Amino acid sequence: MSQKIVIASRNDHKIEEMRRILEQAGFDWELVGTSEFPDLPDIEETGSTFAANAMLKARGVSEFTGLPAIGDDSGLCVDALNGMPGILSARWSGSHGNDRANLELLLAQISQVPADRRSASFVCAAAYVHPDGTEFVVEAAMNGTLIDSVRGENGFGYDPIFIPQGHEITSAQMSAEVKDSISHRGKALAALVAQLNPS
Repeated sequence: MSQKIVIASRNDHKIEEMRRILEQAGFDWELVGTSEFPDLPDIEETGSTFAANAMLKARGVSEFTGLPAIGDDSGLCVDALNGMPGILSARWSGSHGNDRANLELLLAQISQVPADRRSASFVCAAAYVHPDGTEFVVEAAMNGTLIDSVRGENGFGYDPIFIPQGHEITSAQMSAEVKDSISHRGKALAALVAQLNPS
């Protein structure tokens, strides 16, 4: 019987993506979201880095559930905005998780930035915490550029305005398989699985 592990997120899009990536990477534990624990309190993301916030989520969920947990924190770092929105990506417009408002605010903020200065990176930190005290965090990035209009229906967050380096379409125009193979979250979770299941 496979061991149960909790994905420390309430974001259904993120849980679906993480579950898909972890399964493709050969992770055979039973993956559940925090919705299975309705009494789980909100975990404040008070860290100043992606890694710190990912670890806060994983620790909080593991402590509450008594199960191993994977937490991730990710965001978009725009060079012309000095690395912002960064860890504030999910609440850039003021309210947490309003993808459309966040995206529209960011587009307005870079509207006067020339196309050749719109470099950006998606960054993901993934943390693993086990009740036995084992814990670690890995981090990965996907570099690219931002465009000034929305393209694609497949992604979420800032995917519709982000073109990964070496590609001509946005993350939201890619199939899940292609995006997972190059994405910040895909690379971070693959590294996490490799550390849990060393060959």
